[in-house]
Amino acid sequence: MNISPRQILNLLTQKGIIDQQRAKKIEFESIKNNIPITDYLFKNTDIEKKYILESIASLMKVPFVDIASAAIDPQALGFVSEFLARKYGIIPVRFDKQNETLTIVTSDPFDITVTDFLSRKTGKKIVLALGISDDIRKTIDLAYSQSLTPEIKEALKEVQPTLVIKPETSAGAVIKEAPVSKIVNTILEFAVKSRASDIHIEPGYSKTRVRYRIDGILQDKLILPIGIHDAIISRIKILAEMKIDEKRIPQDGRFYFKLGEEEDDLRVSTLPTVNGEKIVLRLLKKTGGLPTLPDLGLKGTPLKNLEAAISRPYGIVLVTGPTGSGKTTTLYSILSQLNKPSVNILTIEDPVEYQIPGINQVQVNHQAGLTFATGLRSFLRQDPNIILVGEIRDKETTQLSIQAALTGHLVFSTLHTSNSATAIPRLIDLGGEPFLIASVLNASLAQRIVRRICTYCKSSYTPGEEAYNSLKQVLGDLLPKIYLDGKPIQLAKGQGCDDCAHSGYLGRIAIFEVLKITPTINSMILKHTTSKEIEDQAKKEGLITMKQDGYLKVLEGTTTIEEILRVSEI
Repeated sequence: MNISPRQILNLLTQKGIIDQQRAKKIEFESIKNNIPITDYLFKNTDIEKKYILESIASLMKVPFVDIASAAIDPQALGFVSEFLARKYGIIPVRFDKQNETLTIVTSDPFDITVTDFLSRKTGKKIVLALGISDDIRKTIDLAYSQSLTPEIKEALKEVQPTLVIKPETSAGAVIKEAPVSKIVNTILEFAVKSRASDIHIEPGYSKTRVRYRIDGILQDKLILPIGIHDAIISRIKILAEMKIDEKRIPQDGRFYFKLGEEEDDLRVSTLPTVNGEKIVLRLLKKTGGLPTLPDLGLKGTPLKNLEAAISRPYGIVLVTGPTGSGKTTTLYSILSQLNKPSVNILTIEDPVEYQIPGINQVQVNHQAGLTFATGLRSFLRQDPNIILVGEIRDKETTQLSIQAALTGHLVFSTLHTSNSATAIPRLIDLGGEPFLIASVLNASLAQRIVRRICTYCKSSYTPGEEAYNSLKQVLGDLLPKIYLDGKPIQLAKGQGCDDCAHSGYLGRIAIFEVLKITPTINSMILKHTTSKEIEDQAKKEGLITMKQDGYLKVLEGTTTIEEILRVSEI
C-alpha cells in the first residue's frame, strides 16, 4: 500500500482519533525505526484496527466494511462456498439483485486474480471491500456454522421473492406457508440460543434488516429480501393474535415460544414506517426463575442498606434509571423475596412482564380507564401490605403513592432519573410535598446494566497509567490498600471465543447505588436542598456511587472499565 504517513495521520486527526501532537510522535517513530506507517499503527499503537483500515480504504478509494458489526445477506453467502471463503480469506456480505453486484470483504481489495475468478464462478459483478483479516476469519466461522443463515438460505430457495400476504389471505394459509414459518422460527430460535432480549425486524428500501439486542447491544445479524417482509410480519401478527390487515396504526400483542425446555413470553409491537411495518419482539423468559439480589450484583453496604429499607413495614422505595437499565427485574427480585402467604402484594404495571405466583398483578388499560392512578386508588380498598406501582409519572400517582405509604403500606416504584439523589427533587417536581417525602422515603436506588466478561476466554492484564489513575481517582478510599502500597493491579478482559460470539462478553450484571435516607438527609429534603448537595452528604455518610460500584466489579474481574464508562456518568 503506497500511502504516505502524513496522509493517513491527517485523516486520523481529522476524525478525532488522535491529536496533532500524537500524530507527529507516531510519524517520527515510524521513520526513525524504518517501519511502514501501517505496520507501526497496527503493532505499536492502541488505535482500533477499524479506524486505521477505514482511513486506508478512504485513501485507496475502496469500500470499507466493519465485518464484526455488519449483517450478512444469506443470498450473498450462497454464491460462495465455505471452501472458497476459507481459501481466499473472503466473506460475501451483500448482493444487489438489480445491478447483479456481489460485495465481498477481503484484506486485499486489489487482488485482480480473486476478482476475475469469483466473477467467472458466480456470474456476478464483484466489488471487493477492505476488512479486518481477523474479523473476516471469525465471521467465516460464524456465518457458515451457525444455524441462522444456512436454514434461512434454504427457506429462501422455497419462497417466492415477491410473496406478499394480502389482507384477504386466511390465517390458516399464512400459518401453513412452510418457508415463511421456517424463517420466523429460525429467527426466534436464534434469539433464544444467543440470549437476545429483543428482536428488531426493520424494512428498508430494498432489504429487510434483522437485529438482535444481545447483552444490551444491538447487533446486525441478517438481511432478507424486502419481497418477503410482509409475509414475515403477517406470520408474527397471527402468532400474536393481531390484525394482519391493519398496517396504518401501531399494534401490540404477545405469544409464547418454546425451544426445548426453555419457554419464552414474547411481547410484540408493530410500528408503521415509510418502508413498511417494523416489528420489535421483547423476549421474557418464563423458565429459570427470578434472580436474587446478590445474583443481580448487589453486595456489601448497598445490599445491607436496601434490605433494611425493604424490611420496614411502610414507606417508599424508589428504583431509578433509564429504560432498559433493569429496574423491573430488580423490583421483581425484591417482591419475590418479600412474597409470603402472610402478606398481600398488589402490582399495577404497564405491561406485566413476569407473572409471579402468589402476587396479584394488574395490567394498565388506558382505553378502559385503568391507569396507574386509578389502579392505585382501587388498591387501597384491597387490604394490601405491599404495593408496586410500575412508574410514578404524574402528580396524582405521586400523591397517591405517598398517601399509601403514610397509611401503613410499603410502596415500590420507578422513576426515570440519572442517579439516586435526583429522585428526590423529581418527586417534588411531580407534586410531592417535601415534608411528606421526608417522612415516607426509605431508600432511593439507581442502577445500570453492564456486560460480564466471558468466563471461557477471560485473561488478565496490567492496566496502563491512565486506567490506574482513573481507578484511584474514582474509588478513593475504596481502593484496596494493597494496591496503594505498590501491588500491581490485575484487571480482566475477554479475548473473544465461540461461546461469546467473539465479543469478549457473556451475560450481564448490574451496578448500583443505594441512597439511604438518614436523619441528616431527611432534614436536607425539608429544606429543598439540591440533589448535588444531598449526594455529597450521602458520600460523607458512606454512599457508594454507581461508578464506584462498577469499578469495584472491574477490580473483581467481573467487567471492564470500558463497560462502566459506556453506561455511567463520566
